Amino acid sequence: MLLATPPRAGNSDRVSEFPEGLHGAHLRAALRRELGADALRAAVDGGRLVSYSKTVLVERRRALDFLTTAAAALLFHGPAAVLTRQTALAVHGVAAAERAPVEVLVPYARRGHKRPGLRVHNGRVEDQDVVEIAGLRTVALDYALADVLARDPGRLALACADQAMAMTPEPERGEFREWIEVRITDRPDPRGRKRARILLDLVTGLPESPSESALLLTLTEAGYPPPQPQFSVRDLAGQEIYRLDFAWAQWRIAVEYDGYEAHEGRQDLDAARDADLARRGWIVIRATAADLRDPTRLLAAVASAFARRGVAA
Repeated sequence: MLLATPPRAGNSDRVSEFPEGLHGAHLRAALRRELGADALRAAVDGGRLVSYSKTVLVERRRALDFLTTAAAALLFHGPAAVLTRQTALAVHGVAAAERAPVEVLVPYARRGHKRPGLRVHNGRVEDQDVVEIAGLRTVALDYALADVLARDPGRLALACADQAMAMTPEPERGEFREWIEVRITDRPDPRGRKRARILLDLVTGLPESPSESALLLTLTEAGYPPPQPQFSVRDLAGQEIYRLDFAWAQWRIAVEYDGYEAHEGRQDLDAARDADLARRGWIVIRATAADLRDPTRLLAAVASAFARRGVAA
């Protein structure tokens, strides 16, 4: 419903509200039809509407909102455009996905437009691979993940895939993984297929943060077999007493990630926990954000632990 003061003499700048639009993004021509040329000009001159392009306007108060910038990008590129890659993952609810730049897929025949905060990919997507979320045309989750696993930085891609898997009901995760594998195989661009499959093999949905996914990748890229995420340590009665971030249970080696918020003020508790695990035969190695930036210390500690178990690292 249009809630606007009808344009009249001396009142063309009194538009109280704009039409609903698409998350605060509007086609300029549609607004002109709804508001009239004078009222539209007044809204632009008054700064309530800002130009995204010659054809698209956005409401200033929402101009930095993620959904608004995504909507503007779609309107800018026409009805065949679709959100893809990191942007699609974010729209699907993957919190680890980067929200800028907005990534849009357009047909090969259409030239992508360059502007700050926008990345345009040319390609073809079938109608059955497009879903509408909050009014935004978006590629399917498995479609977006295949591209991200193949082309985006490994840590970011794995974190996104782990979160997407965690969002999937457990009984459906096997089928979801199979669909991602099919998407990887069917990608028209063969670049990154091998890397995508390697990353997909690590996806469990169990790491509890992007940092834990990054830690898993750090360990496997160093040549270690993938440890089990969220490993349950149980007592003789079968009751869980500890849950370890990562464990090579065969050798009773564990790696715990100390995120700042989760472990702030818990140093004494963590030390007591590690001591109890040591009495139970475990070697516990603690990792921090600093180890993700430079894993030299962490990998030396892991190598030492394997050596103590008599396993060549």
